[in-house]
Amino acid sequence: MFFSVFSQVAILVLMIAAGYIAAKTGILSAEGALCCTDIALIIVTPCVIIKSLIREYDPRIMSSLLKAFGLVLLVQVLLIVLSHIFLHSKDRERERVLRFGSIFANCGFMSLPLQQSLLGEDGTLYGSAYVIVFNLVVWSYGVFLISGDRKYIKPKKLFINPGIVGLIIGIIIFVFSVPVPNILYSAIDYMAAIYTPLPMLIIGYHLAQNNPFKALKDLKCIFSVFLSMIIYPLAVLGFLFLIGVRGTLLVSIVISVSAPVAAITTMFSTKYGGDTPLSINMVSLSTVLSVITMPLVITLAQYAA
Repeated sequence: MFFSVFSQVAILVLMIAAGYIAAKTGILSAEGALCCTDIALIIVTPCVIIKSLIREYDPRIMSSLLKAFGLVLLVQVLLIVLSHIFLHSKDRERERVLRFGSIFANCGFMSLPLQQSLLGEDGTLYGSAYVIVFNLVVWSYGVFLISGDRKYIKPKKLFINPGIVGLIIGIIIFVFSVPVPNILYSAIDYMAAIYTPLPMLIIGYHLAQNNPFKALKDLKCIFSVFLSMIIYPLAVLGFLFLIGVRGTLLVSIVISVSAPVAAITTMFSTKYGGDTPLSINMVSLSTVLSVITMPLVITLAQYAA
């Protein structure tokens, strides 16, 4: 089981390596990476979510989806509490970034491809639920955490984003059994198929801009990454197991939590006055380590499920 998960993560890492090489050789520029990011977020992500909901209506699936939303919200609260317990610094900018990076994982770009390959459509559906709640939390509490100022919280961004739009369209199709023509379904399917390679190329580009080994000189950075990659996923696994969550839902949530530090940590640090070099180190180091940590944690989750 471990090697099955490891092979899937290794495939993603090879794609990241392709993005890294493309960046180093000048094939993939900053403008190209930004364009790829917009395509992945605005076009491809909604297609992935919609595709996972093009299925015959089943009240049990709807109930599971609502359950997933509730559980993911609880998980986010748990991660926030743990970050405030374990991560402290006299430098407020560093403290905010350390906490933010430990809470918010790359649950979209890194997790959804794994959920799709390991768990199928149900895994993708639950992973999409995690991404939706992630967006709600990151654009509210996340902005407040890294900026220290409530004025940056914009309700419009909470509810008008590609993930929410894709979910609404998918829910309408699912609940009302809206027939989707084969031509339209094929187009959505083809677009959803590039969700795996495109984000990996983007991650590879960003890794090429930094030296992940710089983070090894920062003990608090290492500790924060260790929390986010090992301690938090195991804590979430134990919490979900104790409250009776099993099966695909359990594994899907753990996959989302075990992903590397979200790239949005660096974007928010730059925009809202956080410690940007620290955020870059956290993202880079966690992405490199994920090839080992994710298979270990996910394999444990599969055994528990």
